[in-house]
Amino acid sequence: MSERALHTDLLVVGGGLGGVAAALTAARLGIRVVLAERSDWLGGQLTTQAVPPDEHRWIETGLGSSSYRELRELIRAHYRRLYPLTPDAAADPQLNPGRGNVSRLCHEPRVGALAIEELLSPHLASGAITVLREHDVVNVDRRDRQIGKVRLRGREGDLVEVTARLVADATEEGDLLEQAGMFFTIGAESRDETGELHAPPQPDPRDQQAVTWCVALEYREGEDHTIDQPGDYEHWRDTADPRWPGPQLSWKDVVPDTGEVRSRPLFVHSPEQAVHTGADDLWHYRRILSRQNLDPGFPGGEITLVNWPQIDYWERPLLGVSPEERERALAEARSLTRSFVYWMQTEAPRHDGGTGYPELRPRGDVMGTSEGLAKEVYIRESRRIRPLFRVTEAHIGVEMRGLGAGSAFFHDSVGIGHYRIDLHPSTSGRGYVDIDCFPFQIPLGALIPVDVDNLVAANKNIGTTHIANGAYRLHPVEWSIGEAVGALAAQVAETARTPAQLRADPRSLRSLQRRLRDELGVTLEWPDDIRAGRSTS
Repeated sequence: MSERALHTDLLVVGGGLGGVAAALTAARLGIRVVLAERSDWLGGQLTTQAVPPDEHRWIETGLGSSSYRELRELIRAHYRRLYPLTPDAAADPQLNPGRGNVSRLCHEPRVGALAIEELLSPHLASGAITVLREHDVVNVDRRDRQIGKVRLRGREGDLVEVTARLVADATEEGDLLEQAGMFFTIGAESRDETGELHAPPQPDPRDQQAVTWCVALEYREGEDHTIDQPGDYEHWRDTADPRWPGPQLSWKDVVPDTGEVRSRPLFVHSPEQAVHTGADDLWHYRRILSRQNLDPGFPGGEITLVNWPQIDYWERPLLGVSPEERERALAEARSLTRSFVYWMQTEAPRHDGGTGYPELRPRGDVMGTSEGLAKEVYIRESRRIRPLFRVTEAHIGVEMRGLGAGSAFFHDSVGIGHYRIDLHPSTSGRGYVDIDCFPFQIPLGALIPVDVDNLVAANKNIGTTHIANGAYRLHPVEWSIGEAVGALAAQVAETARTPAQLRADPRSLRSLQRRLRDELGVTLEWPDDIRAGRSTS
């Protein structure tokens, strides 16, 4: 068994979008980075969890992050260079490979992973970034307010001991917070604690959003790709939940913001017509490869990404439980997804009056797996630091702040974002929480914990409440959080000051914000009409 020691300016644990953005930004600013990731792919929710990017309506404008736009254009460039696109698709500056309804950039997860590799490539060649793939944290050496050595083990048993000036926890579930014995929150805070309109009356650590094990499916007319029946298929087919209009294996679900029951079939029309329409059915919802964009001679079929309410798993939480209960939850989440695929193939009502779509073929190759499911479960909620400043519903929620009031202005803004406050049904028995919020800023104080001087949060583990997390958990926000961490790491390396000290000094804070805005092309505040919700474009 080999063992080696590394010293670096920035250690990033977790290779999701926040982790990648932190590493890329820090390297571009001239400091050394070690990036450790438990998977063989980088990209987190975009790739290993297989979720096409959920983004705000201004994502194609100059508002946001220039490096995030660069990632999006690299994904499009891959299709333009290598796929037999139609002339119209090739000429479209806003090419959407899948023409999915949920995003302006629905694409295969593996293409997202390739684009990330392209972004990082020159920094890997120069040695500015060292990537430790398939490495898990074994232990974290914390002494008082300092993170010392972080020990990681690779899949082959090799050990790597890393010391860093600054450590970023960019894991999907805030793993380092627990391993370092830090203060953190799991689940929901109480209304008395946060003052939030939609917080529950009592704190509930088991109130954690559903997770989802996504799957990719291709429609192959005239073929039979029926999988084996999962062992607990009947449980998922026959069990009803009081929050849901019957069992989850159904075309029925509920409208998140109203609770109204609706039924969305796989195809509104026939699969043949689906190629040329944008119908409001499940096939188009997260379609990641559209035949309408491709030359008629392309031999493959259309591919959709199943991240639908029917496969939200909410029976057991992942956090704050024993390893055995966690593993059981993950196994059941996989089983729910496989059961839904089997139900669609064998028992689902068809658009033509028949039963079952055996033509649905799981496409593991676009997910980097053998069975069609994503490499990892889609995580919506993490452990969250106890921060210098916590974002609540009162800072961003339309109902709490009043129409036209706009979001709160943060003097320490390091980026912007926007999404509805979107909480999926939880493991406590709560249903959807889906409410409107204003376009918001990302405050630096929410990235800095109160109890450790050289660790910052770089993912969904920032200092938001359970409610506010529902708006801050999406792709471009996570990227901007990581980008801010990368710039902060450069300033820490240059000044030998802690993140909290830099935030507390007005001159240092302005210097960080200038670097983000002028050197990196990061938007730090929304135009007033957008922030106040008056812009419709």
